[in-house]
Amino acid sequence: MNRFGFVVLALLPCVAQAQVNATSDYLARMDSDGDGRVSQIEYLDWMSYAFDARDGNRDGVLTADELPGGKGQAITRAQHRERLAATFNKQDVNRDGHLSARELAAPPQ
Repeated sequence: MNRFGFVVLALLPCVAQAQVNATSDYLARMDSDGDGRVSQIEYLDWMSYAFDARDGNRDGVLTADELPGGKGQAITRAQHRERLAATFNKQDVNRDGHLSARELAAPPQ
């Protein structure tokens, strides 16, 4: 094994710890009521930040000029939230209506 391999192996515990910390920090930011889990409403509200930031004229619709790359089909805020809800439902593996830190960290199924 070369030096690079040893460095990677030495850093693995740090990387794993950073992921856990990042997930718990992310959970804490999304968890507006502080109950240690993320409801669908909390998830939708938090994840809508990108839509809201791009909706320059605040009309609730992202038109082509407001989308990344300046092209694409327009999307309403309601459509965006429907897509987010579908992602939430995929991540909510135990179907309890909330995301735990573990579910939040896992990729959607």
